[in-house]
Amino acid sequence: MTDAAPDLTETPEQTVQGRWALASLALSMLLASLGVSIANIALPTLAEAFTASFQQVQWVIIAYLLAITVMIVSVGRLGDILGHRRVLLAGILLFTLASILCGVAPTLWLLIVARALQGLGAAILMALTLALVREITLKARTGSAMGLLGTMSAIGTALGPSLGGFLLAGPGWRAIFLILVPLGMLNILLAYRYLPASRRKGEPGRSGFDALGTLLLGLTLGAYALAVTVGGGDFDALNLALLLAAALGAGLFVLAQARVACPLIPVAALRNLLLSASLALNALVATVMMATLVVGPFYLSRALGLSDVLVGLVMSTGPVISALSGVPAGLLVDRLGAPFMAIAGLVAMAAGAFALSGLPAIFGVAGYLAAIAILTPGYQLFQAANNTAVMLDVSADQRGVISGLLSLSRNVGLITGAAVMGALFAFAAMTTDITTASAQAIAGGMQVTFVVAGLLMVVALGIAAISRMLVKRASVPVA
Repeated sequence: MTDAAPDLTETPEQTVQGRWALASLALSMLLASLGVSIANIALPTLAEAFTASFQQVQWVIIAYLLAITVMIVSVGRLGDILGHRRVLLAGILLFTLASILCGVAPTLWLLIVARALQGLGAAILMALTLALVREITLKARTGSAMGLLGTMSAIGTALGPSLGGFLLAGPGWRAIFLILVPLGMLNILLAYRYLPASRRKGEPGRSGFDALGTLLLGLTLGAYALAVTVGGGDFDALNLALLLAAALGAGLFVLAQARVACPLIPVAALRNLLLSASLALNALVATVMMATLVVGPFYLSRALGLSDVLVGLVMSTGPVISALSGVPAGLLVDRLGAPFMAIAGLVAMAAGAFALSGLPAIFGVAGYLAAIAILTPGYQLFQAANNTAVMLDVSADQRGVISGLLSLSRNVGLITGAAVMGALFAFAAMTTDITTASAQAIAGGMQVTFVVAGLLMVVALGIAAISRMLVKRASVPVA
C-alpha cells in the first residue's frame, strides 16, 4: 500500500492543516514559475556583468528549462518510490541551495551550472506538487486545487519581470536569485509541518528505479530540446542530427520500457487512451500559448508601434487574466465536470486564437486585448480540467510519474511553440530577419500564425471528442 488515502473525510482541505498543506504546494508552484520568469529580464545585465555575448547568457535560461524538461518524469517516478513528501522536501532544499549558489556565482559558467541544479529542483517541485494534490484534497475539490496551482504559476510568470526589474535597479542581479532563498525556506517549513507523511509498505516488483529508462528518456528529451533551441532560428545539420538522435532515443526508450521489470513509465500508462490524449492536448495547448509570447511583442512594437513600456503593459495582461481566472476555472471544473470543461476551454482557446488573427488588425490594441481575454481564461479552464481528469483516479504509486508526464508534455509544447510557431511567423512575414521586417509583413505573419494556432485548437477539439467517444465505447459492457 502507499500514501494515505486522499478521500477520507478526516483530511479535507477545509481543515487548518489541509489549507496550510495546499499553501505549501501553491508556494512550490510559485517558486518554480518565478525561477524562470524573474531571470529573463536580467539577461542584458548578465551579459554586461560577465562580459559575455547574448548567446552565452541565454544558457542561464536554457539550462533551467533543459533540466526541468529532461528530469521531470524521472523525479516524479522517484517520488512514487521514495514517497512524494520526502522527495518534494529534497527538491525544495535543492532549489533553495541552488538559488544561493546562483546569487554568489563568481563566473557565468558556474551560474549556468547552478541554474541547472535549480531547474532540477524546480522539476521536483512541479512534478510532486501535482502528485500531492490528490493526497490532501477531497476528490470533489480536486479541480479547485488544480485551479489554485494554475493561478500561482500565472502569478509567478506575471510577477517575475516586475520584481526582477525592481531588484536589478536596486541591489543588483544577484538579488533576483537570493530573493528566492527566504521563500524556499518558508516552503520547507510549511511542507515539513503540514504535508502528510508517506506511509509505504514494500511493494514487490514496483520499488525498483529504471536507470536505463531514465538515461534514455533524458538523452532523448535533451536532444529534442537542443534541436529546437540551438542555432538561433537557423535549422542546419546540427539541428537535424539532434532531431534524428531524439527519434532514435524515443524508439529505444519505448523498447526498453517493454522489457524492464520496473519501467520508468509503465506500458499500461503508455496505452491508456485518456492519458495519451490528455498529454497530446496539453502539448498542443502549450504550443499555442507560447505563440502569443513569441509573436505578441513583435506585433505590438513593430506593427502597432507601441513603446517598450506599453508593450510590457499589454503583454502583462495575459498573465494577470490567467492569475484571476485560475481559481474560478477550478471551481467550474468541480461543479460541471472535467471532461465537459476541458472541451469548453479548448473552444474558448480556438475562438481566442482566431480572434488574434483578425481583431488586432481591425481594432488595434483593443482587439489584441479582447482576443487575449478570450484565449487566456480558456487556457486556465483547460489546464484545470485536463490535470483533474488525469490525476483524479491515478493510483498513489503512479501519481508522481503521471504528474511528471503532464508537466513534460507542457514543456515540450512550450519549446516546440517557441521554435515552430516562431519559424512559421517568420515564414509568413516573408523574412529571414523578423527584427527588420515591415509593419505590413509583421501583421501578415501575425494573421497566418494565429489562423494556424486556431486550426491546432480545432485539431485538439477533434482529439478530445474522439478520445471521449472511444473511452465511452470501451466502457460499455458487451451483452
